Amino acid sequence: MENPSKTVSSKQQATHPRLPELLARYRSSRWQEPLAPHNAQAIAQLDSLLSNDQRPLVLDSFCGTGLSTQLLAARHRDCLVVGIDKSGHRLAKTEGDAGQNYVLLRAECEPIWRHLAQNGRTLAAHYLLYPNPWPKPGHLQRRVHGHPAFSELISLGGNVEVRSNWQLYIEEFGLAMSISGHCGRVSRVDAGEPLTLFERKYRDSGHALWSFIANIPV
Repeated sequence: MENPSKTVSSKQQATHPRLPELLARYRSSRWQEPLAPHNAQAIAQLDSLLSNDQRPLVLDSFCGTGLSTQLLAARHRDCLVVGIDKSGHRLAKTEGDAGQNYVLLRAECEPIWRHLAQNGRTLAAHYLLYPNPWPKPGHLQRRVHGHPAFSELISLGGNVEVRSNWQLYIEEFGLAMSISGHCGRVSRVDAGEPLTLFERKYRDSGHALWSFIANIPV
């Protein structure tokens, strides 16, 4: 096998002890980071799209090359599927043009979540497939569930699915959801067509793949 992927290595061996404290702090305050120009441009593009499209909304956050967005669009044919990634380089690798039911945006995900939540939008489904695990214990606040925008993610609702090749990340995300009042299920990812290039590489490298799934009523 060429360039097999390494498993996640971390000094952290259990869910982070600071997670409950962080979540409590975020619930009592609002995340107000200024909006970067490229995020504002992506939001304007999304608003224009949503103003003329009443289909249920599905987000594919941290979509990388957009392969997962294409596959999810085929799975959710009656929805508008929006893939978001901050890397224009990765998004440029997507083959073909955006279809009738999906679009790719270059932006950070968290400002998009905040904007949608502030405007009362809700989701049919939200996929977060193999986000950067930030495995160092000191990087908890860079993980999705340790970020101030986690509350916006929850307020968007829908069927939430997170996948990772680091079991602890999935368990920690599940704990954050549980603390926030939403129970879900941690399980192994079934064999099948990989949704992302990372998933294909991790599986080919023999990694165990994990998912957390929960439905958040809206």
